[in-house]
Amino acid sequence: MEGRFTDEELELAKSVDLCRVAEALGYTVKRIGKYHTLKEMDSIRIYNRTNWYRWSRQGESGRNGGSQIDFLKVFAGMGVKEAVFWLLDFAGYRRTDETGVNKGLMNRECIVSGKTDKPEHKPFLLPARAADNRRVICYLHEERGISIPTIQWFLTNGLLYESEPYHNAVFLGKDSEGNVKFASMRGTYDKNGRAFKCDVEGNDKRFGFHVAKTGSQVVAVFEAAIDLMSYVDFFHDTGEHLLALGMVADNPLEQYLSDHKEIRGIRFCLDNDEPGRKAAMELAEKYMNLGYTVKVEGPPEQYKDYNDWLVGVRTQNSMRAAAKHENGMGIRHR
Repeated sequence: MEGRFTDEELELAKSVDLCRVAEALGYTVKRIGKYHTLKEMDSIRIYNRTNWYRWSRQGESGRNGGSQIDFLKVFAGMGVKEAVFWLLDFAGYRRTDETGVNKGLMNRECIVSGKTDKPEHKPFLLPARAADNRRVICYLHEERGISIPTIQWFLTNGLLYESEPYHNAVFLGKDSEGNVKFASMRGTYDKNGRAFKCDVEGNDKRFGFHVAKTGSQVVAVFEAAIDLMSYVDFFHDTGEHLLALGMVADNPLEQYLSDHKEIRGIRFCLDNDEPGRKAAMELAEKYMNLGYTVKVEGPPEQYKDYNDWLVGVRTQNSMRAAAKHENGMGIRHR
């Protein structure tokens, strides 16, 4: 999987149906005349099913349009190499088999643009559940530093489970009546540093992974489900609603505020990177203008997000404990 992509591979990646890509990420594609748009972001224009433009951010270089690769960079947080791999996988293409022999192109039906004029609407079907949650628990605890009691709480409360047969972590978002409306998957094995991340097809992007707190008038908002879980692990029950957007767009927040009209305060705890900080400031201004009390917060500046902070603290604590144990055994350090 190392090395440069061939011209054939790049051509395939840039021929994948962008409408299908958007649907795979959980967006609702609508056709308007000669272009397509997204129900959740009607400023998006998808042309020829292979390139896009965002009218709401004209002049913002690098984030207002481009190819399928640019779409994954902006809306799935991928790097260029990861995006190309994702598109090739999505098209059913494998660079090599187990022996290293190139297997060539194996395109899925209707994935390459031009195969169909209308994107197929997928029903919302949750992945099958594995017999147990062993791999998800191991991944979240060993790789992401989240404590076993916190992981078990989310499992017990029906917000998380392990899928079959791929053993992905499935994070669930429910409506105010407890019906599952949204699901995102996260791989438990990061191959070559690349993580599998994808929303379940057919889900409703108005809903997000969340923990409701009856009586609270404040909601803390995160980008990712794992950041929300890390926050819980740090601070336990803070007495507030917790919501993960699953992106930097605020569709889930709009829906959540509609469902919980008692909320008057919002704390934006988005990532410390440039897109996260920019989104936090834009959303803060929007909701202050709507009459909410707003704060922009986050982990210490040396950490990218709450999970990065949690892993950093756990690593430091482990190192201190190991050093203390060595000193206790009579080992001296110069």
